[in-house]
Order: sequence, then structure tokens, then C-alpha cells
Amino acid sequence: MRRSTYLIALGSNRAGRHGGPRQEVAAALRLLGGIASPIIASAPVGPSTRTFANAAALIESDEAPAALLRRLKAIERAFGRGRGRRWGARVIDLDIVLWLGGRVDTRALCVPHRAFRERAFVLEPASRIAPGWRDPVTGLTIRQLHARLTRRRPAPSSREHCWGP
Repeated sequence: MRRSTYLIALGSNRAGRHGGPRQEVAAALRLLGGIASPIIASAPVGPSTRTFANAAALIESDEAPAALLRRLKAIERAFGRGRGRRWGARVIDLDIVLWLGGRVDTRALCVPHRAFRERAFVLEPASRIAPGWRDPVTGLTIRQLHARLTRRRPAPSSREHCWGP
């Protein structure tokens, strides 16, 4: 396979051998190489109560998506991530969000990542390093997806209530 670009989302909400969540994400960014976003703090999704540290990285690789996924899972294991509860505390989480090669849809991997369009903790750091990258499904850029997700919406007016004018 020829060299291709991937957008990787990183997250941590549990201390590991590198330190707290920010240090775990920073260590994973160093290991992945490429272009890294700033690390941000975000609220947890699901049952976890711990704040996450999140970032994104643009990396170049000769690996096919499935091979890159295997490497990312090996990195997670090396950082101390075990199999556990979905959305639970984790030392590191590494996801392939986008691939310049297009789409992948298998039991093991879906690229673009199925939920990235609804996750500000992915879109915010990604918009810092790849604002013009287009989602192959919607055609929108990462910047546009982030703006749509985070724009302020006006509160409903009293005339919009069900009980009448």
C-alpha cells in the first residue's frame, strides 16, 4: 500500500505509567508522530465521571486501515488499557477517525468513525490541525462539522410552546 494520511483521535481519563490523562495523551502523541493538536479537557460520555484529555493527530502511514488499527490496539495494550466497560475509565483510547484513502466498513473497523460528527471532543482538536478535511459522507469540512455541532441555538420563544399562542 502506498503512503496515506489518517486522522487519529486520542483520549484518556485515567492515570497510567506516563502520569495523568494529559501525560498519557502526550505520550501517545509522541509515539504516533505526525502533526498533533493541542490537548483539551472534555466532559465524559456515558457512565464515566472522570474528565477526559483529548487530542487529534494527523499521521502518515504505509499501513492499510486494518493494519493501523491493529497497531493502535497494541499501543493501547502497551499503555495498560484492558478490556472493560464501554465508555468506562481508560488509560488511552486511539481511534481512526478519517482516512484519505476513503471509507472502510467492516465488523472490526468503520472509517469514517461512526460517531465523530457528534463529538466536539474529536472535532475541536481535529479542526485545529485539519480544518479543511472533508467528511466523505456529508461533504462537509471538519471546521463546518464543528461549527454546526457547537453553534449557539436560541432558546425557544414562548410562542413555540404546545399549549398555544
